[in-house]
Amino acid sequence: NGNGMIGNIYSMGLALQALETSSEFYAPRKWDRAQAFSVVHNHNYQQPMAMAQVLPALVGKSYLNAGRRGCAATNSMSQSRRLPSPMLGTIGVPTWSRPPPITVQFSITNTLKNYFHYSTSVCVPDNSTLLRVMEVARKEKPEIFCFNTRKTNWGPFVTSIHGLAGNDNERTYWQFFSCWSPLQEG
Repeated sequence: NGNGMIGNIYSMGLALQALETSSEFYAPRKWDRAQAFSVVHNHNYQQPMAMAQVLPALVGKSYLNAGRRGCAATNSMSQSRRLPSPMLGTIGVPTWSRPPPITVQFSITNTLKNYFHYSTSVCVPDNSTLLRVMEVARKEKPEIFCFNTRKTNWGPFVTSIHGLAGNDNERTYWQFFSCWSPLQEG
């Protein structure tokens, strides 16, 4: 979609595996490989499932050949198609000072049956996840900002907010936005 993203951050790993390993079987459309891999390199993956899907593509393999010994997939790959070896980052020395908290405007809106809209402002540490914002809102106003999650391989998945659950059969779900743009992850 012009910025190197293929689908969303969760689908990038599988999309890159497919594009890298199956190009001989289809007439590929033009895509900016370097830009797509740049998106992957610049994203801070937190979920093990997302990492497991993106790592094979980073070394020129797919799930189909990831279990093979050696580097056959990368040895047969031209030098220009190989990615640089990943660099290990440095771990910063922890400091005891915390960054100042930020104020987040958090709203929940149901535009389907039984319309509702509620908003609140919560203070959370800088770089907090959406889940953290939701937890603080629930703590401050539990009768309004209640929600449930279930564990998945991708991390917590929000199943209901304010008593309203998503429904696969009705294809209803909660969608999360920041400044009117859909979030890639929470």
